[in-house]
Amino acid sequence: MTPTPSRRTVLQGLAAGSAVVAFDPVARSWAATADPGLPQVPPLDGTLRTDAASLAAAAEDYGHIVHRTPAAVLSPGSVDDVVKMIRFCNAHGIKVAPRGQGHGTYGQAQAAGGVIIETGPLNRIGTPEHGTVTVGAGALWIDVLRATLQHGLTPPVFTDYIELSVGGTLSVGGIGGQTHRHGAQVDNVLALDVVTGAGELVRCSPARHADLFHAVLAGLGQCAVIVSATIRLVPAPTAPTVRHYLLPYTDLAAFLADQRTLTRERRFDYVEGQVTADKNGAFTAYVLEAVAYDADVPEETLLAGLGYDPAGVQRTTPTYFDFVNRVGPVAEELKKSGVWAYAHPWLNLLIPGERTAEVAGEILAGVTAADVGAGLILLYPLERARLHAPLLPMPDDPVPYLFAILAATPSTDTATVDRLLAANRAAYERTAAAGGTQYPVGSIPFRPADWQEHFGAAWPQLVAAKHTYDPRGVLVPGQGIFG
Repeated sequence: MTPTPSRRTVLQGLAAGSAVVAFDPVARSWAATADPGLPQVPPLDGTLRTDAASLAAAAEDYGHIVHRTPAAVLSPGSVDDVVKMIRFCNAHGIKVAPRGQGHGTYGQAQAAGGVIIETGPLNRIGTPEHGTVTVGAGALWIDVLRATLQHGLTPPVFTDYIELSVGGTLSVGGIGGQTHRHGAQVDNVLALDVVTGAGELVRCSPARHADLFHAVLAGLGQCAVIVSATIRLVPAPTAPTVRHYLLPYTDLAAFLADQRTLTRERRFDYVEGQVTADKNGAFTAYVLEAVAYDADVPEETLLAGLGYDPAGVQRTTPTYFDFVNRVGPVAEELKKSGVWAYAHPWLNLLIPGERTAEVAGEILAGVTAADVGAGLILLYPLERARLHAPLLPMPDDPVPYLFAILAATPSTDTATVDRLLAANRAAYERTAAAGGTQYPVGSIPFRPADWQEHFGAAWPQLVAAKHTYDPRGVLVPGQGIFG
């Protein structure tokens, strides 16, 4: 048996005639060999691994539902490594996918028999200049925040969990409680450095290679791999603490109406909401979550006219960093308890605002506490006018809603996982019939025809960019968009 390469010295070759890494196009496998008849991987600054442990890790993700084993995993030592590897994969028809923190839930960043490129080493964070910062795709948002706060600046939009990679969230959109004010994370990108499916390093922006720029943001990795991004920054809050409110409701219509009021009137910097089970186990209790960064606005002004239950209000005053990183300590507890390793058959939908009470209400009526397990349910408004990325489809409504059932169940309970996947599909179909779609970070069984419907008017744009920049279709097969 030929040995598998695991060290940088093997990859680079030692001397004339020494073993190098080669790809056998017949066996579709990699090996350390001196056979000059096989396509040989060019010298790399990083490491290409084919050991069983590395492949098994790359066949997993946060969802723990789909398992596709790659043939090799690249830990790049440079952007040039990404260029070389994608160029090699394109030449030999090898599937390739970037992997940040592996937080996909349905095999999105997996590539059976292909190459996984870890973006973690590409984590450089530049010095903020002129209200922007350029960061590597593998940088974590928490580290970007730490770095920019030193200059009194902050990215304007965060996902709830910020130990995710910049490249990962920009590939899907990046939605959070600040989206009603600032759009999604993709709406705050000024330029990208990407490696196309043909292995070309390209800098793109709205004014330069605009078709590629718009095909990469929220493009689910189909046309190019992000290696760095220049993002917009805004002044960070100057008050030592922010004001965080949890406002309880028992009426869905009142809860949704007050969320719309808060986003329309810009009373709060952050607005989200959760659906919780009542004392009978039905999901008919609601919590409006709102955060104000400005300490000078009186509370009576912030909360005026809202229909929450005043007896159940919770108030806290964390620092800005602690608020943005609020899920971090929770994640650590989930890891310690083992829940982090559960299956996560997530459902993430985007519903027209005018249909949200109807559609979300119908779906929630069929949800039990056992379905959600150790997870939670989110429901909060966005603002359509702030969302501009063509490949982040939104319902045709001025205030669409994100509705997410973030289920967590033991991965060994495959019957429950299968049942929840089927329920996710049914919920998606109900949402699509009402003019909605999915936010593509979840676990919904999708076919290529569904993706065409999902992207709608932007579908021809994505197809054209795919043909131009990934002509052999090697990038990110796990999404299943092009079959």
